[in-house]
Amino acid sequence: MSKLAELPREVAQYLVVTVSYWAFTLTDGALRMLVVLYFHGLGYSPLEVAMLFLLYEFFGVVTNLVGGWLAASVGLNITMHIGLGLQVLALGMLLVDASWLSVAYVMVAQALSGIAKDLNKMSAKSSIKMLIPSGADGHPQSEKLYRWVALLTGSKNSLKGVGFFLGALLMAWLGFRGAIAVMAAGLLGVLVFSVALLDRELGKARFKPRFRDLFSKSAAVNKLSAARFFLFGARDVWFVVALPVFLQSQLGWSHVSVGAMLAGWIIVYGLVQAQAPALTGIRSGNAPDGKTALEWALLLSGLPLTIAVAMWLQWSPEVVVVAGLLVFGVVFAINSAVHSYLIVAYAKEEGVSLDVGFYYMANAAGRLVGTLLSGVVYQVWGLEACLLVSSLMVGLAAACSLALPRIEHA
Repeated sequence: MSKLAELPREVAQYLVVTVSYWAFTLTDGALRMLVVLYFHGLGYSPLEVAMLFLLYEFFGVVTNLVGGWLAASVGLNITMHIGLGLQVLALGMLLVDASWLSVAYVMVAQALSGIAKDLNKMSAKSSIKMLIPSGADGHPQSEKLYRWVALLTGSKNSLKGVGFFLGALLMAWLGFRGAIAVMAAGLLGVLVFSVALLDRELGKARFKPRFRDLFSKSAAVNKLSAARFFLFGARDVWFVVALPVFLQSQLGWSHVSVGAMLAGWIIVYGLVQAQAPALTGIRSGNAPDGKTALEWALLLSGLPLTIAVAMWLQWSPEVVVVAGLLVFGVVFAINSAVHSYLIVAYAKEEGVSLDVGFYYMANAAGRLVGTLLSGVVYQVWGLEACLLVSSLMVGLAAACSLALPRIEHA
């Protein structure tokens, strides 16, 4: 605590936000893996497993829209702590006897977790804009913002991967209820830590935001939000339900093996995101713009199609899926990092959470559609069809990126 107090205010607050976001992410990744493995193990079909996440993603849409307005009204401090508290409550709901864990009951618990996740994410991402005030238009300011956003996002995703593995490991070690109890207790401790140290005025707007301010008036934010919708729908259409079920039911992988594979993928994904500034040329003094988003989306669009064709040609499914997944993860991570920087750069400093909330509403809507399609398409047509839909959705993300603002570099 004393060492934290000695740091500059912006750095100390960034660390508090990051630690809270990290802890939440661990439980979010672990819970997702626990739910997929536990209920598929009970005999639930891929579509039924996907249904468990529908309210999680649906309330993410609502939360990001209303949460941005709420954060501008009461402060990012409050919305972050509401998110942590709701996640503890959602985990507590799953500690009941197994006979209570019907689809409807778990969907409600997942809905609370979805609200919690997006309040936490929106609060963390918005706070960076406040901790690095946008006063100068020069490249050093843009570089610093890009690096901080990439570090927060990349480290979060690596820890989400650790959470996937942690969920599978805890389930094998402690069972479903034991794993949930450990996560709930740990997150409650982090909530106490954050309440004690996070600035109470962080992110509170100087004006009183109106309800109509929920919808962004920025053309750039609207176009980027549309691209984000298709980008994350393209990932989740094969990643959320289809891939873990395919690995388990078609390739015969164990719970721990599936968890380890997906964990490794997200850890690499997060590490690449953290390095995205270097990989996209920030050292030359050029921050990403709309052209950067377009180029990386075009590169990504052909990867799911290539994996699907390789599977259709009956190449080794294990090699094709694992190798293809890793390459897809690297390119997707850079796409996501560029988007995460652009929304913070495009957002107005005053009431930043309004634009960020609107953007992550589109992100959550893409995840919702992707999750539903992942269960439906996989159950009816299989993994290859999920990959074809993924390729199409990335192509649509690229189309939305065509009109994003571009910077004329010297």
